[in-house]
Amino acid sequence: MFKFGIDTTRIISTTYKRAMSTQEPEVLFETLNNAGIITLNRQKALNSLNLSMVNTMLPKLQEWENSKHMVIIKGAGEKAFCAGGDVKAAIDRVIGPKFFFTEYNVNYLIGKYKIPYIALIDGITMGGGMGLSVHGRYRVATEKTVIAMPETKIGLFPDVGGSYFLPRLQVNLGLYLGLTGDRLKGKDVVKAGIATHYVTSKRLYELETLLSRCTSDVEISALLNKFNEPPEEFSLAPHIKHINYCFAASTVEEIIERLEKVQNDWSVKTLETLHQMCPGSLKITLRALQRGAQLDLAKCLKMEYRIACHSTENHDFPEGVRALLIDKDNKPQWKPKTLAEVDEDYVESFFKKFPEDKELQFLDSKL
Repeated sequence: MFKFGIDTTRIISTTYKRAMSTQEPEVLFETLNNAGIITLNRQKALNSLNLSMVNTMLPKLQEWENSKHMVIIKGAGEKAFCAGGDVKAAIDRVIGPKFFFTEYNVNYLIGKYKIPYIALIDGITMGGGMGLSVHGRYRVATEKTVIAMPETKIGLFPDVGGSYFLPRLQVNLGLYLGLTGDRLKGKDVVKAGIATHYVTSKRLYELETLLSRCTSDVEISALLNKFNEPPEEFSLAPHIKHINYCFAASTVEEIIERLEKVQNDWSVKTLETLHQMCPGSLKITLRALQRGAQLDLAKCLKMEYRIACHSTENHDFPEGVRALLIDKDNKPQWKPKTLAEVDEDYVESFFKKFPEDKELQFLDSKL
């Protein structure tokens, strides 16, 4: 087929191949022996989650809970388990609430999953990636694992159940991680209580194969313990005393005052970090973690859904995403601009309940 000297066969063939290549599923589901295997498959986007991914994952997780011995979840490629939610889409006032609704349903299901749920968090695991792992029974870190909840930097807050799991970490570590977005790597992730086991990445294939042959939770637990490597000293150990003291304060202003009194390299760096964050997000985050400490996972996710939906309607979340991820000028114009301007009414407006039909509903329960 030649037209005006152009080989249109080649064009059609190339276009078809390109269309085929874009059709590779963003989430892969397969059965290996007794296990259902989920692979997050957006390597170029570091396996970040979008609406279509959570829409396919939720029914499959519901189905497998009653038909498999276990579920193993992992990320495609060498770099990431899951770098978070696709926040560029989530700032949309229509798509955002739909995404959060289904994503939080996935988080809730994982948290109450009847069969063993094993997350292989090899590589970057942030935000939404934490939600797909930390609520599960087993979380396996490797030397490549990097975890963080960096939402305060983009005008959001640590969601996906962050208000549940962060305040339950030892010595106020969760408040520190949630407010500063600090990263933990490798064996530190186990020491912090976020991962349950540590296995070097080159052994994951063997571990996955052997896990898939297990028929009971006792066997799974024994196998993970056999592969597990002992932790080393926590890299934050020298600062734990200060973290515990500073982040026990009841307001963001008081946390800053306490950090200013510490006067060492760590406190100076932590203060610099906090001053880079969205002021509104810092106060909303602290309030959410304080309340979440007293709530179960379902109530935490319901609270987070309100905050997340209100965030799509407000200035800071879209502005933070614009500045850091779209225009990349790294100069967000926050409103309110300073901590002093973030008053009680502003913070509480994010926690305001919706009419019952607009609240987060769990698709398999009447909670």
